[in-house]
Parts: sequence; structure tokens; C-alpha cells
Amino acid sequence: MSDIDKIPLVFASLGEQELAAVAEVFASGWPAGQGPKGKALEAQLKQRYGAGDAVAVSNCGAALHLAMLAFGVQPGDEVIVADYTFPAPAHAVRYVGATPVFADVRADTGTIDPRAVADLVTSRTVGIIAVDTVGLPADYAPLQAIADRHGLFLVEDAACAVGATYQGREAGALAEVACLSFHGRKGATSGEGGALISTDPAIGAKARQLSSFGIGSIFDMGQVIGLPIPEFTEIGYNFKLSDIAAAILQVQLGRIEELMGRRRAVAARYAELLADEDLLTVPHVPADRTHAWQSYLVTLDPSVDRGAVATELRAQGIGTLHGTWASHVQPAFAARQVCPVSADLFQRNLGIPMHAELTMSQVERVCEVLRSALRTHAQPTRTLKGAA
Repeated sequence: MSDIDKIPLVFASLGEQELAAVAEVFASGWPAGQGPKGKALEAQLKQRYGAGDAVAVSNCGAALHLAMLAFGVQPGDEVIVADYTFPAPAHAVRYVGATPVFADVRADTGTIDPRAVADLVTSRTVGIIAVDTVGLPADYAPLQAIADRHGLFLVEDAACAVGATYQGREAGALAEVACLSFHGRKGATSGEGGALISTDPAIGAKARQLSSFGIGSIFDMGQVIGLPIPEFTEIGYNFKLSDIAAAILQVQLGRIEELMGRRRAVAARYAELLADEDLLTVPHVPADRTHAWQSYLVTLDPSVDRGAVATELRAQGIGTLHGTWASHVQPAFAARQVCPVSADLFQRNLGIPMHAELTMSQVERVCEVLRSALRTHAQPTRTLKGAA
């Protein structure tokens, strides 16, 4: 099979505009972090999200880590985190010596269940990290009510959700702190990259300082006449985003509506072609929100051998993935919680190709091969969708 016949799971939409932006950085002589392009990107993000501050960083994991530090999370504290996700939120909680407490998710959306969150609050709980699961915003109105009732912080992990909305508001502006990702499979990408968006300028200032070894911007110091010598007054980290990546992101954010429109069209065609398939369920998007479609996950009937289906798709050049993770079962966390909905989705979800470069003929081929594989690898005594 030639490469031209393959349909990748993900593919970044990068082209001449992005290359031209990188050439400008090369010519400027400042490719490192916190330079003029980084500052311009932060201003663009601050305006887009109506934020008190926006801090460009190396990745979303760094943004989550900085959020925990800015909120002063300590060993002995507990932070409730969404279970069905790439487990970066739980990692961030562990980085500061605190305990992640895993909350189960809604069966229809895969997003954190506010009822599960409410049941997990204890005297040791200091905050909540919700996740916009593969691009679908969580239920922020009830989550914020829980946070307010108990005096907790609320962080939005919007890693997958740039371009999505909840009750008319942008994902990335749905909590007091939001963390974004610009990884290669996201709707807007610089290959790697992230940002911390905060309603409180003080949190942004703290995160910016800590992201640069605790000494602030070397670029800014270089603009001062004289010889400023920074002092290391606290231990910080090297989480800066290069100006090369920042320049790419400025272009990508300017294209976000175009790129989201293409993803939405792909998702709509998948839903149309797979609507009558009783061996899977297509994603559910509640009426009060929109999806960024970082990924397209179908939920297979329990009778289907997911591994065999994935193997067949890959053999025919179609990219696929298990979905995302039930974090509480990962050995690294030794979690005490049980999250049965998340565990079930972890076993039955399947990711099929989703990106802005997909053609409708490719979408149709994916669905044709997927339907055939489902029938080949389902047990005869299947449970039909909607059956008792």
C-alpha cells in the first residue's frame, strides 16, 4: 500500500503561512522564548479569552503544573480530577506532592460527572481539574457551583478544546484558570506548546515568573540600558515557549475558524454515515455546547472485539487509537477510587481518523472499512444499541 492510500489518524494543517512566520523569527535573531513573538501571542490569547493574563509555555502539562503551584497546592492536599483523559492532570497534582482523586464521567459525553465530584469533596480537597474530553467541554455551571460552595479552585483542562464552546462561551474561558495544548494533533498547533489562561493577573504573573527559572524574561532585561543582573529568589522551571512556536501559533489561531469548520464537516459526515450502525454509538454533543473535534471516538458494542477491529483498520492503512485513558487504573497512581463508567469507555471507545485535511471520500472509506470490520469481529449474540 502506498502512502497516498493511507488515511492517518491525525495530520497537522501547517503550510506556507506558518513557514513565512518562522522565517520572520529567523530574521529577527531571537528564536528563544519570551521574545517579541511570544509576547504578541500572549496578547492575542489574552484578547481572545477576555483574560486577566495569558502565559505561553512549552506544553499543557507545564501549564497544569504551574496552575498547581500558583494555587499553592501542598503535600497532603487532594485535587479532584477527571478520570477519563490523558492523565496529565493527575501528573500535575503529583508533581506538587498532592493526591489526585479520580472522579467518574458521564456515560454519554465522557466528561467529568458533577455528581461524582460532589461526592468526593472532603476536608482535604482544595480544587477540581475538569477536562474538556477530546474537545467537548465539561459541565462548568454545576462544577463552578460545587467549587464555590466548598471554597475550591476550578481549573479547565482545555488541552483538546480550542475552538469549542459551552453555553456560548469559549473553551479556555470557562474557569478561573484554563490550560491549553498546541500539540501536533490539536486544532491549532505548533508541534508542541501550551498556555495558561487566567482571570486573575496575579496568577498569570506567578506562572510567568515560575516558567522562566523564577527570574523573568531575559529578553526584557536585554532591552534595559545598563547591566541588570537577575536574582533567583525562588526555584522555577524552564517552561518557556520558543518564539518559533509562538509565531506558528499566531498564524494557527488566525485560521482557527477555517480549521474548525473542516473538522466539524468531517464529524457531521461520520455521524451521518454511522447513524444507523447498531454495533457502535457516535459521539453525543449536548445542545448547550460545541465540540472542537480533536478526536472522533466511537463507542463499540460490548460484543465487538475492539483490538481485532483496530488491527484490520490499520492493515488497510487507516489510523486508529484506543481512545483515551481511565486514569484510575494506571499503575503510576495506585488509586483507591473506582470509576466504572470511565473504565467501560476505556475498554470500548475507538478513535478513527479526525483532522482538518481529511477528504469526504476518505471519511466514506473509513466508514466502509469500519462497518465491515465490526461485522467480522462481533459475536453473534450482540446487544443491539438501545436494547434492554
